[in-house]
Amino acid sequence: MKTTVCLSAFTSFLFTLVAVAHGDHHGSPFTEPTIDLGCVVSDLDAAVEFYTEAIGFQDAGGFQVDGDYAKEVGLTNGKALDIKVLTLGEGEEATRLKLMEGGGRSRKIKNDHVTTSLGFSYITIFVKSTDEALARLKKAGVKPIAHSPKALPANLNPAMALTIVRDPDGNFVELVGPKPGS
Repeated sequence: MKTTVCLSAFTSFLFTLVAVAHGDHHGSPFTEPTIDLGCVVSDLDAAVEFYTEAIGFQDAGGFQVDGDYAKEVGLTNGKALDIKVLTLGEGEEATRLKLMEGGGRSRKIKNDHVTTSLGFSYITIFVKSTDEALARLKKAGVKPIAHSPKALPANLNPAMALTIVRDPDGNFVELVGPKPGS
């Protein structure tokens, strides 16, 4: 199995092939107030299962990028891309996670901790119920790492808890929500 190079918002931006203006977003120069996040994975099916079953994203279909186009714009060396799109939320402003297999030369970045390597190191997802999130994780066979969930420190919001898990390629996913049992 190939390993990962993950979470490149810049690459994800390049995958947005057609920009559609949705209003001025309060004078912002951007057509949308959210970003899409792209993640290259070693096993597309396992990643989709993790992010939908364990985390709670919704499968929103996907799209393909032709190999010639991908090469011309600098995305790949000519490899076509099959991209699965998952959403968190609904509507045009939902967060979109775009998953794709890298194949060939993709490699895993050492990430023992979120500060181990430069670049995007983790994603944070805010949940309504930590108890429900933990139940989804357990059902999917995913265990939190270290000593989480753990209440946030007093300088943040101690009524909230942080749970950290890893996706199938070892990337950090933070879940922030009310302390368990709240």
